[in-house]
Amino acid sequence: MANNGATPVLIVFQGAMAGNRWTLDRDVITLGRAADCDIVLPERQISRYHAQLERDATGGFVIRDLGSKNGTFVNGEAIGNQPYRLRDGDEIDLAGILHLGFVAGEATLPLGQMDHAPGRLQINPQTREVYLGRKVLDPPLSPAQFTLLHLLVTAEGRVVTRDEIITTVWPDAAGGVTDQAVDALIYRLRERLAELDPDTAYIVTVRGHGFRFAPHSGS
Repeated sequence: MANNGATPVLIVFQGAMAGNRWTLDRDVITLGRAADCDIVLPERQISRYHAQLERDATGGFVIRDLGSKNGTFVNGEAIGNQPYRLRDGDEIDLAGILHLGFVAGEATLPLGQMDHAPGRLQINPQTREVYLGRKVLDPPLSPAQFTLLHLLVTAEGRVVTRDEIITTVWPDAAGGVTDQAVDALIYRLRERLAELDPDTAYIVTVRGHGFRFAPHSGS
């Protein structure tokens, strides 16, 4: 079995259990409401045995729906009775009530090894965490939100177009993403960043062009 040394992680980024995370260190992991599941999710919309993660020959994971009542979705699409091989950044929705992100490998970099500049927003692409000084955004951003933020930050003040956002955040959408979807993602990301710093508008709209990251108040 292939193994790149990084252990995948499942993170809840929306719902009553937001902020919970589990290291996927077994070959088979069952998710559901039943007490004997590997990951117990005590939400009434979740089936007793809702879904299962299985490690494949490459060391990655596939997800299967176990005949749940309210379904298992990946990136907005129901997987039905077909297994889906998870990729880094995939968003998993269980029963429309619990939203999780699949991170292919999470680094274990201690906070003490981060450069925590006072008043400066920072991101860690390895752990997908967002910091302001020593304050960390919790629950974490969804994979789509973090991908957008990473794109804006690494553009270093350059205006990022809507088309660039769509191709980066939704690479497999094949032109099916609307401007409204981009606006909704921008709006939600602004809301989340405001939880860390309500006084700074980090994402600036450049009318007719796109968006840019403004790391300091008044930028």
